[in-house]
Amino acid sequence: MEKVTRKKKLGGYPAAGVVLSVSLALFVVGLFTIVILYSRQLERQVRENIRMQVYLKSNLTSSQRLQIENRLLTLPYISRQAGEKVSYVSKDEAARKFIAETGEDFRNFIGENPLRDAYLITIDPTYHSAAQMESIKAEIQKINGVFSVFYVEGVIEAVNENVTKIGLFLAGLAVILLIAVALLVNNTLRIALFSQRFLIRSMQLVGATRWFIQRPFLFRAAGYGLLAGVIASVLLWVLSDWAQREIIDLKDLHQDRDFLILSGFLLFAGIVLSVISTFVSIRRYLRMSLDELY
Repeated sequence: MEKVTRKKKLGGYPAAGVVLSVSLALFVVGLFTIVILYSRQLERQVRENIRMQVYLKSNLTSSQRLQIENRLLTLPYISRQAGEKVSYVSKDEAARKFIAETGEDFRNFIGENPLRDAYLITIDPTYHSAAQMESIKAEIQKINGVFSVFYVEGVIEAVNENVTKIGLFLAGLAVILLIAVALLVNNTLRIALFSQRFLIRSMQLVGATRWFIQRPFLFRAAGYGLLAGVIASVLLWVLSDWAQREIIDLKDLHQDRDFLILSGFLLFAGIVLSVISTFVSIRRYLRMSLDELY
């Protein structure tokens, strides 16, 4: 019987293995990026819940209170993103909250409500350094009708310190991860192109230019990279959707806009990494002598 041989096609290296390897690498990068995005959202929410308390002097009229409120709203360091930048809490409302939380009515043995009317203001996170917060406190305290200003200093310092530590740790881990992913993708494509080294040499011997030889490999690598980016994005979406159903609080940290940007980045990264790795590998085989190919 005549032996049937299968014709080897240009660029016919193991597509499934290449796509799978690049997809997993991009998935790991995307997963790490989601952790960073969630941590940033958590930091933003923590900072927005840190509010400065502005206590007012007694016996102020409604007009005087309104003047103070308008003055607070014009301050440049008041957060412009918070839903309720300046909120008023009367002393009666504060007393009701205290009684509801503690179960004790202090008015029974004091005879009066010693609490004061107050404004709760949200300071923009860019002003959360210790020196800036103290400067803001001193400035607000000078406003006519303000009795005192208070904020939890330890919380601000703890948040700033932890954010710095976590940021440095994540940045170092990101650099290591990106290097590992780049090496993984490069090695995967280099091994895949190893089976095509003789085909590349045959084209070179019949006078094909370098660009003619490289072009189909590069285009196919771009397609594989794009497909890998799509697969990684879908896996991340499925994992994120499952995690949000299992952990309700994650819904508050998830931003669709950030996820779309991440998906676009993964598509772009898949194409770029695949094309660059393929280009470098092909150039290496083009420069080899015949003896080195064996």
